[in-house]
Amino acid sequence: MILYVFHAFEFLKFEGNILSLKGLFLAISLCYSNRLNFFSVKAHKNRMRTRVKICGITRAEDAVSASQLGVDAIGLVFYPPSPRHVEIEQAIAIVDALPAFVSVVALFVDEQEPIIREVLKKVAIDCLQFHGDESADACRQYGKRYMKAIRMHHGIDLNALAHDYHDAAGLLLDAYHPGAKGGTGSVFNWDWILKQSLLPVVLAGGLDATNVRQAIKKVRPYAVDVSSGVEAGKGIKDIVKMATFIKAVNETDRII
Repeated sequence: MILYVFHAFEFLKFEGNILSLKGLFLAISLCYSNRLNFFSVKAHKNRMRTRVKICGITRAEDAVSASQLGVDAIGLVFYPPSPRHVEIEQAIAIVDALPAFVSVVALFVDEQEPIIREVLKKVAIDCLQFHGDESADACRQYGKRYMKAIRMHHGIDLNALAHDYHDAAGLLLDAYHPGAKGGTGSVFNWDWILKQSLLPVVLAGGLDATNVRQAIKKVRPYAVDVSSGVEAGKGIKDIVKMATFIKAVNETDRII
């Protein structure tokens, strides 16, 4: 419990800034929520807790805040058309600021092999996320754990995709948009997701603190992935929104 309180006040005083009373309340609430999860058997009796990935990190201070709030992974977008795109030097600074045990996921969209290898050479990446039309062979050629993003639509065969990408660490399910490769902030129909998936499901697409409880109860994903739902602006994360989102995930895990 002392550790949780320490983390709460550390992110409250980050760079000497003092948050509002609302932020303080959320920080203490998050500590209490995590304390209950730490001592609760029920939360872990029948299923693992829901992991949280915050994607589209562009600033080291946001990565640090997310880690102090208890996030499991951060996502770095290496896709130039995206407003959340990061350059290699920017990514290095973000990763260097992270504490231990926070995974770093690198997102690419139909990128050329030499560029991906350059990122892997210079940035400490734990997992790759392919958000384009990459084949399974293209995904696995780097010898890194990877996730394949699937843009969901009616009639999609997740079992067939799980077979094709059988060595993936998971399938990231996102909303389909004809003109975008993700990051639209749109929610898709969760009824399209199979009850028993052959691979771990990472649920994305329009998630925020108002709908993540319902999403976890309905889908029971391995992890949830959020970006715009915890932002003050594109690529700029909001610490209060991040805290509220993670608190919602923790509380939902305790009751299902």
